[in-house]
Amino acid sequence: MLTDTLREQIKAYIPRYPSKQAVTLPALHLVQDELRCVPLEAIREIADLLDLSPAEVHDTMSFYGIFRDESRKLGKNRLWVCRGLACAITGGEDTLSAVCDKLHVKPGGTTADGKITVEFAECLGMCDVAPAVMINDVGRGPFPADKVDTLLDELKG
Repeated sequence: MLTDTLREQIKAYIPRYPSKQAVTLPALHLVQDELRCVPLEAIREIADLLDLSPAEVHDTMSFYGIFRDESRKLGKNRLWVCRGLACAITGGEDTLSAVCDKLHVKPGGTTADGKITVEFAECLGMCDVAPAVMINDVGRGPFPADKVDTLLDELKG
């Protein structure tokens, strides 16, 4: 399941951490970034690399809501809409509703074409540009509901 490159990237983290177990989180990030999910077989292979049980790796994965298994594979782009207080006050819920309505998905869902996964965050830490969104790892704002079409056109293109 894991490519040789991915294995080497995971192994490269080992000397940087106090224990192999501490590499679990970065390993999960690497796998999800590459495969857009963390398949069961990848969990087993991460466990083997880190001298852990698959249950230990799965426990870490399931603790964090950002990781997805094969049944919930991420789209090409991950669009987070902030629902924190500043964003809520400035229309974040309207932005989230507009995104979901236009893409015909619920929060946590992926479009039929696999291009966009929509999620909400309790806070993106970008209150100064509320309502904020994050596309993959890049935060942007303000994105009120009336700018959703422009944002989605960009992501679909």
